Amino acid sequence: MPAPLPASLKADIEDFLAFLRLERGLSGNTEESYENDLGQFAAFLIEQGVTGWEVVDGSAVSQWLMELTDGGYAERSLARKLSALRVFARYLVKEGRRKDDFTELATGPKARRKLPNVLDIDEVSRLLEAPSEDTPQGLRDRAMLELMYSSGLRVSELCGLLLQSVDLDNGFVRVFGKGSKERVVPIGSAAIAALQRYLELGRPRLVKSRTGSDLFLSQWGKALSRKTFWVNLRQHAAYAKITKPVKPHTLRHSFATHLLQGGADLRAIQEMLGHADIATTQIYTAVKGQTLLEEHARFHPRNE
Repeated sequence: MPAPLPASLKADIEDFLAFLRLERGLSGNTEESYENDLGQFAAFLIEQGVTGWEVVDGSAVSQWLMELTDGGYAERSLARKLSALRVFARYLVKEGRRKDDFTELATGPKARRKLPNVLDIDEVSRLLEAPSEDTPQGLRDRAMLELMYSSGLRVSELCGLLLQSVDLDNGFVRVFGKGSKERVVPIGSAAIAALQRYLELGRPRLVKSRTGSDLFLSQWGKALSRKTFWVNLRQHAAYAKITKPVKPHTLRHSFATHLLQGGADLRAIQEMLGHADIATTQIYTAVKGQTLLEEHARFHPRNE
């Protein structure tokens, strides 16, 4: 506990911790976290002249969160503390020690989503050109990278493609995303050309006697795994002298960001990415805004 607590506050916290330990079987670390968070709130109540849980109201919770915010606590920490307080308040109601939940109207901070890491257009070009097209594996990797950037596929979707998934004549790929939801996504001309070269010159050399209809094959004639793709991607990024961290999702993020910067409609990008909620796609508007700020800072004549 941060400070000695009066029995009127301390007893209920101890009973609650015993309930968690015996009824829910929570780990020692989780119990300690609850104890610290509730003790911190109780210490705040004492400073406000409150000595019993029965008189705590929602405004006390809001004031406490504001004080923690001013103290520099991270949003995730604030959300965790409020969550602990909610569980405790519901326990008090369940045990008949309060008639209402004093956290019911409290709103915690929404954790800001971290902006996705994206490559600029020059970096993407260097990455796509990194695989050597003198080998079937290089032709395969070039086609995979081109397709991932052209259509914004997830790595699981990319590695799970079958020969019948792509229609190069009409320029689209049919993928099954999260929840086995099917969507049809356009393929750009550069990706079509890379796929045609791979299908003509690369894949036939990777086919083995038991090869099925998987599109992208390993040296054993089986579907290339996500792990192997990731290893190959890191090697190509190093060859292209890209210093940013490059992961399979990086090309998907770059695809969406570059489309948005080029003027594409957000709803169209949502559909191509297979996002169920437009809010998920909106994170790329923040990337676009950050890019604009950086460009303004670099090139505006009144910036020093």
